[in-house]
Formats: sequence, structure tokens, C-alpha cells
Amino acid sequence: MNLHKVLKIVAFALAIIGAIFALMIMGSEEEAAQGLSGNILYVAYAVLAIVIALVVVFVIKGLFSGDIKKTLLTVGAFLVIIAISFGVSSGSDLDLQPFIQKGSDVTESTSKTVGAGLIAFYILAVLAIGSMLVGGAKKILNK
Repeated sequence: MNLHKVLKIVAFALAIIGAIFALMIMGSEEEAAQGLSGNILYVAYAVLAIVIALVVVFVIKGLFSGDIKKTLLTVGAFLVIIAISFGVSSGSDLDLQPFIQKGSDVTESTSKTVGAGLIAFYILAVLAIGSMLVGGAKKILNK
């Protein structure tokens, strides 16, 4: 049995176990549900750590067996988009007084970071939509 089938079976088993735990929480009283949900969070963190470790292993394995130049170009392009977003974001386009009066710890730096994240999201969304449109147009024109 290859590794893909084994991982598929493990994922299916984890999904069934998760569904059973969810039904146990829904069927129990509030105090018991809080206790169960706390324990399930530890299980979720462990599963998340395992999944992240497997993703890192397979990405590194794929990098060394595949074309590392394309991967590095893609990561570099992503970092350039993030840098452009931080450069364009000002952080001073928002009146911080209402947030400070409510007790929120919002600074100009926080505003700049959020703005940069939004700008990066918009750039990546436009690029994704554009690439889908170009790919669709090429398929239509080649037929």
C-alpha cells in the first residue's frame, strides 16, 4: 500500500473520531461538554502539529525531487507582494481616538499591518482571478 492510501485512511479515521467526539459534546450537559471540549482541543492541537509536520516533510521532499527554481521564484514573488503592500500601506488614514476611548490597543503600527494585509489580499485576489480568466480564455481560443 502506498503512502497516499495510508494517509487517506488515517484522515478518514480521524474524521470519524472527530464526528464521534462532536456528537458526545452535543449530547452531554453543559459542564461535561466544557470538560470534553477542553480535552478535545488538546487532541486538535496534536493533530494540527502532526499535519503541519507532514506538510513540511512532503514539501521539502517535493522541493528536492522537483524543480526548486520555480518554487523559489514563486516564494520570491509572494515576498515582493508583501513588501509592496507594506510600502503602500500608510497606517495614518484612520482616526485612532474612538478605538483608544473604547480601550482597544490600536496603534498606527497595528493599522499599518492590517492595511498591508488587506492590500496584499487584494493584489493576490486580482492575480488569482486574472490567471483564471487568462487560463479560461486560452482554453476557449485553442479549441
